Amino acid sequence: MIRNFLSRVMYGRYGTDQLNLFLLGLWVAMYLVSIVMNLLHLTLVAQLLNLVAYGVVVWSLFRMLSRNYDRRRRENEWYLEKVGPLSHTIRQMRAQRRDKEHRYFRCPSCGAVLRVPKMKGKVNITCRTCGTVFQKKL
Repeated sequence: MIRNFLSRVMYGRYGTDQLNLFLLGLWVAMYLVSIVMNLLHLTLVAQLLNLVAYGVVVWSLFRMLSRNYDRRRRENEWYLEKVGPLSHTIRQMRAQRRDKEHRYFRCPSCGAVLRVPKMKGKVNITCRTCGTVFQKKL
């Protein structure tokens, strides 16, 4: 019954996307920091932070309930364009940390990331993109 009501209300609305999820996470973080500020008796700072946090959540709700798909998509694309390289780097670093069978090096001339099997001793590494040969100790 409630699910039917919500689906009727949200029909034709934009809904949620990656920017909205980020805004809701930002709201939670700001709200928790304002609670800590209140505990430290910094009430004016906490109230200002709380006010900004409520502004963030209102903006997020406005985006969710909006019927202007093109504008919301452009906002989300802008967000993904700004955050995309950072999230790619974080995923790549996480994958390298989990990989126990290889070592990763950067080419000194072009900066490409090269994956080398773990061995003992020194190894000559040839970059696949620029052809530079360099030596590393594993």
